[in-house]
Amino acid sequence: MDGGPKQKKDSGRKRSFLTLDAGDNAEVLKGLASPIRVRILKLLHAEGALNVNQISARLDLPQSTVATNVQLLERADLIRSQTVKARKGHQKVCAAQYDEIVVRFDAETARGKDEDLVEVSMPLGLYTGVDVSPPCGLCSTDGIIGLLDIPDFFHDPNRMQAALLWFGRGHVEYKFPNNAKLLNAAVEWLEFSMELSSEVPGTNADWPSDITLWVNEVPVGTWTSPGDFGDKRGAYTPNWWKLEGSQYGLLKTWRVGAEGSYIDGVRISGVTLADLDLAKHHSIRMRVGIDPNAKHPGGLNVFGRGFGNYDQDIVMRMHLAR
Repeated sequence: MDGGPKQKKDSGRKRSFLTLDAGDNAEVLKGLASPIRVRILKLLHAEGALNVNQISARLDLPQSTVATNVQLLERADLIRSQTVKARKGHQKVCAAQYDEIVVRFDAETARGKDEDLVEVSMPLGLYTGVDVSPPCGLCSTDGIIGLLDIPDFFHDPNRMQAALLWFGRGHVEYKFPNNAKLLNAAVEWLEFSMELSSEVPGTNADWPSDITLWVNEVPVGTWTSPGDFGDKRGAYTPNWWKLEGSQYGLLKTWRVGAEGSYIDGVRISGVTLADLDLAKHHSIRMRVGIDPNAKHPGGLNVFGRGFGNYDQDIVMRMHLAR
């Protein structure tokens, strides 16, 4: 049987782009220099996240061939992969990093205004690390994923469909592509945007929770959510979701620049881009959760596309220096 996750692409989401200098980025160009690897990328772009067995079946290729080429695509950071629990053992689930890749030969040409801003939308279920405790759970726009309050279900392959996740303590971590390193460009500022609220069984508008964001393991800053909101249905929350559950959050944006870090324009810490050491990493690891020493450990809801008041997943924006 061809079991496992399958994630249809959402035509309304933000598209992710990669621009390459033809004289650099040998690993990426090598990754693209194979009809088989291009077929794999096209398949993942068309169908969303798939495991190795599914790719093998869709393309009618031996699993060993697919596994070898997936490794090369991982090395080039053209796909992101996660090993997750399956009904028997484990399986590797792969997803395409980019919708469009442009190879440029005019490396000296200045980038236009739009090219200075890189934006990547990360689906909630594509976390690469998780450590959570109850109350916790995930759901897609169609229903609950697994069983509630059992952390092991955060490893369920169907998590790729998650549009809402919540937990009382712990964190989830995501890996974003470091386009600045690929382009050999300096970063002026880096930001992450997502819809968040506290988490309490049921809802409670007066339930403060200290929610922290880390980048490359550096704690950037903490925002205190005032509560878990359930006074009205979220603008995008599906009708099957009970009104007694968390309905929406607040859209919060962490930004890190040369002078410090900010949440919605308000300075929250002295952490700067230099502290994140972006140039040394091919990916940018973003973690959001509850610090073990939080004064108000009131849990966390993260709302993705199809839930809450903002029809978006977790968004990273990176402004490149000219």
